[in-house]
Amino acid sequence: MAAKSYEMDMCSGPLPGKILRFAFPLMLSSVLQLLFNAADVIVVGRFAGSTSLAAVGSTGALINLLTNVFLGLSIGSNVLVARFYGARQDKNIHETVHTSMMISLIGGAILVLLGCTLTRPLLVLMGTPADVLDKSVIYMRILFIGCPVMMLYNFGAAILRAVGDTKRPLYYLSFAGVLNVLLNLFFVIVLKLDVAGVALATVLSQCVSMALILHCLMHEEGSLRFQPTKMRLYKDKLLAILKIGLPAGLQGAIFSISNVLIQSTVNSFGSTVMAGNTAAANIEGFVYVSMNSMYQAAISFTGQNMGAQKYGRVNKILLTCQGYVVLFGLSLGMLAYIFGSTLLGFYTTDPEVVQYGLLRMSIICPTYFICGMMDTMVGSLRGMGYSIMPMIVSLTGACALRIVWIFTIFKFISPTLTTLYISYPVTWAVTALTHFIVFLVVRRNYPKKDVESAAA
Repeated sequence: MAAKSYEMDMCSGPLPGKILRFAFPLMLSSVLQLLFNAADVIVVGRFAGSTSLAAVGSTGALINLLTNVFLGLSIGSNVLVARFYGARQDKNIHETVHTSMMISLIGGAILVLLGCTLTRPLLVLMGTPADVLDKSVIYMRILFIGCPVMMLYNFGAAILRAVGDTKRPLYYLSFAGVLNVLLNLFFVIVLKLDVAGVALATVLSQCVSMALILHCLMHEEGSLRFQPTKMRLYKDKLLAILKIGLPAGLQGAIFSISNVLIQSTVNSFGSTVMAGNTAAANIEGFVYVSMNSMYQAAISFTGQNMGAQKYGRVNKILLTCQGYVVLFGLSLGMLAYIFGSTLLGFYTTDPEVVQYGLLRMSIICPTYFICGMMDTMVGSLRGMGYSIMPMIVSLTGACALRIVWIFTIFKFISPTLTTLYISYPVTWAVTALTHFIVFLVVRRNYPKKDVESAAA
């Protein structure tokens, strides 16, 4: 019964406090997960040089491109478990848990194959400079070998989030995060393994967090309990997960395609600009994951309330999450920019790299809250079971518009870094507004008030 204390009834009581209690551990968990990569970047930047820093940083968009489709499926698992939990349907929860974990293993195996095969050709296609290419290949291939571990952790964490448990993943990542930093220092400074060392440290720490979350699920009571011998693909659950998760994953990949294009354009300015862009993007990432906790809250809270047919709470959930995301995005974004020089100094001692990092942060940080608002709209729609339309909107707004910007305004009018970075807030604003219109249309399909008899 102890595990019950980690779960949360999202279908009753005041929303602001519950959403914050759900989101805060998730926010800290995401920060720790981001520290895995930040530790990589800081250690190589300080102890292996700017070329290694550029090698690690230039791979992020490409790694996300290949992994986001499969990680998106975990969102389908989250929504499905939340809905069945809200409706108190234990058999469906059990089948969803075991289908989800089977998907994670299959997806992880596919990612190993794709990552190890496509890494070098894709990096060459992105125009990665020759002095960076070999190190980037080594770093990426080691990370992709660890993909089954990463997938198992993310699906396990998605299942726990669906029932309101964001505390235990925080505990597990805290331990793994400390281990990651220690291994980074040992592999790079003592063993001189350069980018291979930071990649190995990341994979080994992920193994620890994965083992802890599997142990947690295997010792759960009731329908959430994971039993490896019972893993199988239940057809109806698989199709439901794919219906919600596949468009979500494709949307993530779509964002990554445009980011790969932007990274390729950044690469054309040389390794110094690449290093500054990498360091700035890492700092911005801490702002992003803080806002992203509200996206995750919108998914889980909306999913549970849809399952319990508490339709009257759906709008309130969205408004509460949007209020928090603007607060976090504006305050943290401005703080990151104000202290930008100091923060960038943790990543590099090269003043030219710092200046290029500050250029990016001057545009992204003050406007980042718009990205958070966009994502929170998507979280609410996915919690309601709609995933294809947000994908289409993102395909048009975030990907197509950004590509058009690069090949028109950037290429022919003003081929500068400033013009390139401005494409971010412009496409966020257009996409967020469109998602809001979609939400208003979708919301009409459901009653404005709760269906009280459904909770019985």
